Amino acid sequence: MSLLFGQALDEIRRCLDQVDAAQFAGAVEAIASARRIALYGVGREGLQIKGLAMRLYHLGLQAAVVGDMTTPPVGEGDLLVVSAGPGDFSTVSALMGEARRAGARTLLVTAEPTGAAARLADSVLVVPAQTMARDQGDAATSVLPMGSLYEGALYVLFEVLILALRDRLAVTPAAMRANHTNLE
Repeated sequence: MSLLFGQALDEIRRCLDQVDAAQFAGAVEAIASARRIALYGVGREGLQIKGLAMRLYHLGLQAAVVGDMTTPPVGEGDLLVVSAGPGDFSTVSALMGEARRAGARTLLVTAEPTGAAARLADSVLVVPAQTMARDQGDAATSVLPMGSLYEGALYVLFEVLILALRDRLAVTPAAMRANHTNLE
């Protein structure tokens, strides 16, 4: 069993070691300078996006998950953050189009920088990991099934992104903790 853990963790590390520092810094700046942040992802990517939204809220930022009843409209000065690991989802592209028409900027997180969604994005953060776009036959390189490598890498990437934002925005760990719910 420990061999599988080691393989999976090594794969996530190799993936994150390849994240472009300039793209990462651009993502930090896009989020830090946004008035409001709306976030969206499908499936297990969506779970990671929800975790990022929660942490952004802990930082004191105005962040909401698209589809929640309390998600405000986006417009000038706002940012839509979306994940499309395999390069595109119809809902992601549609939401990016709506955000653009409203004047908001878009940040795409993806494993496929040449996918359709990347052409619509203002900024792209590439996470070079296996997704369901390349999980069969010779293209499958991960010990993890389907898109799990991408999704696992997103979790770690997003937590490190929060650390970078915390430093950029000068938010203390105590301030973050104070924003955590007490209704658990």
